Amino acid sequence: MIAIIDYGLGNLKSVQRAFEYTGSHCVITRDRKEISSADGIVLPGVGAFREAKENLLRIGLVPVIQDWIEEEKPFLGICLGYQLLFDTSDEGEGIYEGLGIIGGSIRKFPAGMGLKVPQIGWNSIDIVADPPIFKGLRNGVHVYFVHSYYGIANDSSQVLSKTDYGIEFDSAVTKGRAYAMQFHPEKSGSIGLKIIKNFCDIVYDRKDDL
Repeated sequence: MIAIIDYGLGNLKSVQRAFEYTGSHCVITRDRKEISSADGIVLPGVGAFREAKENLLRIGLVPVIQDWIEEEKPFLGICLGYQLLFDTSDEGEGIYEGLGIIGGSIRKFPAGMGLKVPQIGWNSIDIVADPPIFKGLRNGVHVYFVHSYYGIANDSSQVLSKTDYGIEFDSAVTKGRAYAMQFHPEKSGSIGLKIIKNFCDIVYDRKDDL
């Protein structure tokens, strides 16, 4: 079973539908025991970084997520769920601490780029690594983004893909068996469904498919 974490922010149903389309059993939950007993967990999200972190703290899921990733169990972070893995975010009027999984920071797209912020729509990813989460994808595929903030990781070895939107940012990162992406695979058509299927193959250790 794959647990999709409900912390009060995010398009949970669309993520669930995408996983179910690939034939995976998943539940939307915030129950710590249910999450801890899952085969893999997904942290989606759309909204404010600070509110998201506070919600995770309030329902006691910060140590659950941190321990899960430290134990190298399969994890997928999507959009805000990607941003939360970083050390800090400058969203709002201050600097807010994330989960400290990926060394680096979340920053706001600067004004004066001549581009609309938030970035909403399709953009390409430059795949710079060969992880199982991207198995079968060609470089330069287009995926769907909705965001005003972007991530820069300190360690280039944790970066899986980069994207250019006025500036270049890290659009997917990894640590162990944790994968996270700024874009929305559940909104990215056949490419996104392939990424979700790849994650399910990782969760269930389907080596013949990897």
